[in-house]
Amino acid sequence: MSAIDAPRADVDLTCTPQVESHAIDTGVAEGVATTLKALAEPLRLRMLSFIATAPAGEACVCDLAALANVSQPTVSHHLKVLRDVGVLTSQRRGTWVWYRIAPGFTGAVSTLLESFAPAALASVREPHHMTGLEDADASLDRLTESLAPRFPDVRADAVRGIVRESYTALARSAKVSAHLLTLTERFARQRLADATRPVDARPQVLFVCVANAGRSQLAAALVRRYAGERVVVRSAGSTPAADVHAGVRPILAELGVGEEAFPKPLTDDAIRAADVVVTMGCGDVCPVLPGIRYEDWLVGDPALASPEGIAAIRDELDVRVRALLASLLPGLDLPA
Repeated sequence: MSAIDAPRADVDLTCTPQVESHAIDTGVAEGVATTLKALAEPLRLRMLSFIATAPAGEACVCDLAALANVSQPTVSHHLKVLRDVGVLTSQRRGTWVWYRIAPGFTGAVSTLLESFAPAALASVREPHHMTGLEDADASLDRLTESLAPRFPDVRADAVRGIVRESYTALARSAKVSAHLLTLTERFARQRLADATRPVDARPQVLFVCVANAGRSQLAAALVRRYAGERVVVRSAGSTPAADVHAGVRPILAELGVGEEAFPKPLTDDAIRAADVVVTMGCGDVCPVLPGIRYEDWLVGDPALASPEGIAAIRDELDVRVRALLASLLPGLDLPA
């Protein structure tokens, strides 16, 4: 036996089975697998997302048949599968049966549609490698020196901390490392502005979704279009994506938002600075602070939508943004 083939003396080559298993119970695994098998069908997932994001939280067979462009018996079959595993509940009213997400599955369905689905899509896309800046420390120090004079009320060490925190947060999801310093400068400047916001400032709105790559970006762009500088608007994500969804960018361009749109992580500073926080599918990640108005908008995720679906999401956000601005700026003249 050669020296290469010989086992090292410090390596234990034996395998001792663990007496106590850390895996879930066999019966539990079988039950979960049965539910996941029922969900593993594209049409059922589309129906589930339609019901979950419906304004009233429910849908009837006729709605779902129109969505899927299939016969009502086919829709009924898929709904029965989801009902049999407990994901859906149903109620007959008149001649139609209405379906809702079962109370015990609300959180699970939200996680499936808002977190698991985008992650699954991202895993099949072309992977990218983010190397970061070759000399991050020196670059961040220069950025700190350029930002500090703009915020004289903030201590220099606090500016440095925000710059480095912003860089670290963006580096986790950055797609192109060459743009990291520019994005860090924008994000750090925004955070410093939030932290030093005067008491008598304009109304400030913060839109929060999971990836900050679709809904929240569109909503913020619509506010800017209608309110201009009369409202300060921000957007952020509980788990920001690497980039804005490709299907959303053309609509953002129509609304006057170019390449400067990029996903940003949610920060406590942004929440504290806001008068209104609007969440869209990000669950309970936003801390509830006194004096802040909170709204939760049930709006579909553009990442999972067709071009027609994205246009419909944009139209729904337009209606909601108009209503929000009417409450914040009663005298604002909104176009028809």
